[in-house]
Amino acid sequence: MKTVILAGGKGTRLAPYTTIFPKPLVPIGDRPILEIIIRRLASQGLGDIILSVGYLGELIEAYFQNGHRNIPGLNLQYFREAEPLGTAGSLAMIPGLDETFLVVNGDILTTMDFQALIRHHRSSGAALTVSMHKKDVKIDLGVLKTDSRGDLIAYDEKPLYRFNVSMGAYVYEPCVLKYIPKGRYFDFPDLVKLLLERGERVSGFESKDYWLDIGRREDYELAQIEYGSRAAEFRIA
Repeated sequence: MKTVILAGGKGTRLAPYTTIFPKPLVPIGDRPILEIIIRRLASQGLGDIILSVGYLGELIEAYFQNGHRNIPGLNLQYFREAEPLGTAGSLAMIPGLDETFLVVNGDILTTMDFQALIRHHRSSGAALTVSMHKKDVKIDLGVLKTDSRGDLIAYDEKPLYRFNVSMGAYVYEPCVLKYIPKGRYFDFPDLVKLLLERGERVSGFESKDYWLDIGRREDYELAQIEYGSRAAEFRIA
Protein backbone atom coordinates (compact mmCIF):
# COMPACT_ATOMS: atom_id res chain seq x y z
CA MET A 1 0.00 0.00 0.00
CA LYS A 2 1.25 3.49 -0.83
CA THR A 3 1.47 6.10 1.91
CA VAL A 4 1.39 9.84 1.29
CA ILE A 5 2.94 12.00 4.00
CA LEU A 6 1.77 15.61 3.93
CA ALA A 7 4.93 17.61 4.54
CA GLY A 8 4.30 20.85 2.66
CA GLY A 9 2.97 23.26 5.29
CA LYS A 10 4.78 26.35 6.56
CA GLY A 11 4.14 25.61 10.23
CA THR A 12 3.39 29.25 11.08
CA ARG A 13 2.07 28.31 14.54
CA LEU A 14 5.45 26.78 15.32
CA ALA A 15 7.48 29.93 14.63
CA PRO A 16 10.29 30.77 15.22
CA TYR A 17 11.38 27.12 14.93
CA THR A 18 10.07 26.98 11.35
CA THR A 19 11.69 30.20 10.15
CA ILE A 20 14.58 28.35 8.55
CA PHE A 21 13.34 24.73 8.83
CA PRO A 22 10.26 23.11 7.33
CA LYS A 23 8.03 21.86 10.16
CA PRO A 24 8.56 18.14 9.36
CA LEU A 25 12.30 18.56 10.00
CA VAL A 26 12.04 20.11 13.47
CA PRO A 27 13.83 17.72 15.83
CA ILE A 28 12.21 15.58 18.48
CA GLY A 29 15.09 14.33 20.56
CA ASP A 30 17.83 13.37 18.13
CA ARG A 31 15.68 12.97 15.00
CA PRO A 32 13.30 15.09 12.92
CA ILE A 33 9.64 14.29 13.52
CA LEU A 34 9.35 13.24 9.86
CA GLU A 35 12.05 10.59 10.24
CA ILE A 36 10.31 9.22 13.35
CA ILE A 37 7.07 8.89 11.36
CA ILE A 38 8.79 7.29 8.36
CA ARG A 39 10.63 4.74 10.50
CA ARG A 40 7.39 3.71 12.22
CA LEU A 41 5.60 3.32 8.88
CA ALA A 42 8.44 1.32 7.33
CA SER A 43 8.61 -0.96 10.39
CA GLN A 44 4.94 -1.82 9.81
CA GLY A 45 5.46 -2.72 6.16
CA LEU A 46 4.32 0.67 4.86
CA GLY A 47 7.60 1.91 3.41
CA ASP A 48 6.31 2.76 -0.08
CA ILE A 49 6.09 6.47 0.73
CA ILE A 50 5.41 9.63 -1.26
CA LEU A 51 6.39 12.86 0.47
CA SER A 52 4.18 15.78 -0.58
CA VAL A 53 6.50 18.75 -0.02
CA GLY A 54 6.24 22.48 -0.52
CA TYR A 55 7.74 25.08 1.82
CA LEU A 56 11.51 24.47 2.04
CA GLY A 57 10.94 21.06 0.47
CA GLU A 58 14.48 21.03 -0.89
CA LEU A 59 15.77 20.71 2.68
CA ILE A 60 13.60 17.65 3.24
CA GLU A 61 14.91 16.08 0.04
CA ALA A 62 18.49 16.91 1.02
CA TYR A 63 18.06 15.30 4.44
CA PHE A 64 16.76 11.99 3.10
CA GLN A 65 18.67 11.67 -0.15
CA ASN A 66 21.74 10.04 1.39
CA GLY A 67 20.57 6.43 1.50
CA HIS A 68 17.23 7.47 2.99
CA ARG A 69 18.97 7.44 6.39
CA ASN A 70 19.45 3.67 6.02
CA ILE A 71 15.80 2.93 6.81
CA PRO A 72 15.04 -0.72 5.93
CA GLY A 73 12.17 -1.29 3.50
CA LEU A 74 11.87 2.35 2.45
CA ASN A 75 11.01 3.38 -1.12
CA LEU A 76 10.81 7.17 -1.02
CA GLN A 77 9.40 9.42 -3.74
CA TYR A 78 8.49 13.11 -3.81
CA PHE A 79 5.67 15.27 -5.07
CA ARG A 80 6.45 18.99 -4.99
CA GLU A 81 3.60 21.50 -4.72
CA ALA A 82 4.18 24.49 -6.98
CA GLU A 83 1.89 26.42 -4.65
CA PRO A 84 0.14 25.50 -1.37
CA LEU A 85 -2.75 23.10 -2.02
CA GLY A 86 -4.05 22.52 1.50
CA THR A 87 -4.38 19.32 3.49
CA ALA A 88 -6.20 17.44 0.70
CA GLY A 89 -5.51 19.33 -2.53
CA SER A 90 -2.18 17.72 -3.38
CA LEU A 91 -3.70 14.22 -3.41
CA ALA A 92 -5.56 14.92 -6.66
CA MET A 93 -2.24 15.80 -8.34
CA ILE A 94 -0.18 12.79 -7.24
CA PRO A 95 -0.04 10.08 -9.95
CA GLY A 96 -0.52 6.40 -9.20
CA LEU A 97 -3.00 6.57 -6.33
CA ASP A 98 -5.29 4.05 -8.01
CA GLU A 99 -5.63 1.61 -5.08
CA THR A 100 -6.45 2.02 -1.39
CA PHE A 101 -3.81 4.32 0.14
CA LEU A 102 -2.78 5.78 3.50
CA VAL A 103 -2.29 9.49 4.22
CA VAL A 104 -0.40 10.74 7.28
CA ASN A 105 0.26 14.28 8.47
CA GLY A 106 3.98 15.02 8.75
CA ASP A 107 3.79 16.56 12.21
CA ILE A 108 2.42 13.89 14.57
CA LEU A 109 4.23 12.00 17.30
CA THR A 110 2.44 8.70 17.69
CA THR A 111 2.79 4.98 18.43
CA MET A 112 -0.21 4.27 16.19
CA ASP A 113 -0.75 0.80 14.78
CA PHE A 114 -1.30 1.87 11.18
CA GLN A 115 -2.06 -1.68 10.09
CA ALA A 116 -4.96 -1.82 12.58
CA LEU A 117 -6.30 1.37 11.00
CA ILE A 118 -6.07 -0.21 7.55
CA ARG A 119 -7.80 -3.41 8.70
CA HIS A 120 -10.66 -1.37 10.16
CA HIS A 121 -11.01 0.56 6.91
CA ARG A 122 -11.17 -2.57 4.78
CA SER A 123 -13.79 -4.17 7.03
CA SER A 124 -15.92 -1.01 7.17
CA GLY A 125 -16.42 -0.64 3.41
CA ALA A 126 -16.04 3.14 3.81
CA ALA A 127 -14.70 5.50 1.15
CA LEU A 128 -12.57 7.23 3.78
CA THR A 129 -11.51 6.33 7.32
CA VAL A 130 -10.29 8.88 9.86
CA SER A 131 -8.21 7.84 12.87
CA MET A 132 -9.62 9.28 16.10
CA HIS A 133 -8.33 10.00 19.59
CA LYS A 134 -10.31 11.05 22.65
CA LYS A 135 -9.30 14.52 23.79
CA ASP A 136 -10.28 16.07 27.12
CA VAL A 137 -10.87 19.82 27.04
CA LYS A 138 -11.00 21.61 30.40
CA ILE A 139 -12.87 24.92 30.56
CA ASP A 140 -11.34 26.98 33.37
CA LEU A 141 -14.40 29.20 33.72
CA GLY A 142 -17.98 28.89 34.87
CA VAL A 143 -20.17 27.99 31.88
CA LEU A 144 -23.68 29.46 31.89
CA LYS A 145 -26.71 28.08 30.08
CA THR A 146 -29.65 30.39 29.45
CA ASP A 147 -33.10 30.16 27.92
CA SER A 148 -34.51 32.31 25.11
CA ARG A 149 -35.18 35.18 27.55
CA GLY A 150 -31.64 35.14 28.87
CA ASP A 151 -32.61 33.64 32.22
CA LEU A 152 -30.08 31.28 33.75
CA ILE A 153 -31.11 27.61 33.64
CA ALA A 154 -27.81 25.91 34.50
CA TYR A 155 -24.33 26.69 35.79
CA ASP A 156 -21.36 24.40 35.22
CA GLU A 157 -18.20 25.32 37.11
CA LYS A 158 -15.05 24.49 35.12
CA PRO A 159 -16.58 21.60 33.16
CA LEU A 160 -14.58 18.91 31.40
CA TYR A 161 -15.64 17.94 27.88
CA ARG A 162 -14.46 14.94 25.88
CA PHE A 163 -14.32 14.93 22.09
CA ASN A 164 -13.17 12.58 19.33
CA VAL A 165 -10.45 14.43 17.42
CA SER A 166 -8.61 13.56 14.22
CA MET A 167 -5.17 12.01 14.71
CA GLY A 168 -3.94 13.02 11.26
CA ALA A 169 -3.89 9.55 9.67
CA TYR A 170 -6.44 8.50 7.05
CA VAL A 171 -7.16 5.63 4.66
CA TYR A 172 -8.60 6.61 1.27
CA GLU A 173 -10.28 4.73 -1.50
CA PRO A 174 -9.31 6.10 -4.94
CA CYS A 175 -12.95 7.13 -5.58
CA VAL A 176 -12.49 9.96 -3.08
CA LEU A 177 -10.05 11.70 -5.41
CA LYS A 178 -12.84 12.68 -7.83
CA TYR A 179 -14.19 15.04 -5.14
CA ILE A 180 -10.90 16.94 -4.84
CA PRO A 181 -10.52 19.81 -7.35
CA LYS A 182 -7.25 19.59 -9.27
CA GLY A 183 -4.76 22.40 -8.89
CA ARG A 184 -6.82 24.24 -6.25
CA TYR A 185 -6.36 24.76 -2.55
CA PHE A 186 -8.58 22.27 -0.72
CA ASP A 187 -8.51 21.31 2.95
CA PHE A 188 -9.36 17.96 4.52
CA PRO A 189 -12.37 19.21 6.58
CA ASP A 190 -13.95 20.51 3.37
CA LEU A 191 -13.42 17.11 1.76
CA VAL A 192 -15.12 15.28 4.64
CA LYS A 193 -18.10 17.64 4.53
CA LEU A 194 -18.42 17.16 0.77
CA LEU A 195 -18.27 13.37 1.06
CA LEU A 196 -21.03 13.38 3.67
CA GLU A 197 -23.16 15.67 1.52
CA ARG A 198 -22.75 13.27 -1.43
CA GLY A 199 -23.75 10.27 0.67
CA GLU A 200 -20.32 8.64 0.83
CA ARG A 201 -19.49 6.63 3.93
CA VAL A 202 -16.79 8.07 6.21
CA SER A 203 -15.68 5.80 9.05
CA GLY A 204 -13.93 6.64 12.30
CA PHE A 205 -11.26 4.42 13.84
CA GLU A 206 -10.65 5.03 17.53
CA SER A 207 -7.06 4.43 18.55
CA LYS A 208 -5.84 4.28 22.13
CA ASP A 209 -2.22 4.54 21.04
CA TYR A 210 -0.15 7.55 22.08
CA TRP A 211 -0.64 10.62 19.91
CA LEU A 212 0.42 14.26 19.95
CA ASP A 213 0.08 16.89 17.22
CA ILE A 214 3.16 19.14 17.42
CA GLY A 215 1.65 22.01 15.42
CA ARG A 216 1.69 24.45 18.36
CA ARG A 217 4.79 25.58 20.24
CA GLU A 218 3.56 24.29 23.61
CA ASP A 219 2.79 20.87 22.10
CA TYR A 220 6.20 20.76 20.43
CA GLU A 221 7.86 21.45 23.76
CA LEU A 222 5.71 18.74 25.38
CA ALA A 223 6.76 16.32 22.64
CA GLN A 224 10.40 16.79 23.62
CA ILE A 225 9.58 15.72 27.17
CA GLU A 226 7.37 12.82 26.08
CA TYR A 227 9.93 11.53 23.58
CA GLY A 228 12.62 11.58 26.23
CA SER A 229 10.52 9.69 28.78
CA ARG A 230 9.09 7.16 26.27
CA ALA A 231 12.09 6.75 23.97
CA ALA A 232 11.77 2.96 23.81
CA GLU A 233 8.25 3.31 22.32
CA PHE A 234 9.19 5.88 19.69
CA ARG A 235 12.71 4.98 18.66
CA ILE A 236 12.91 2.44 15.86
CA ALA A 237 16.39 1.59 14.55
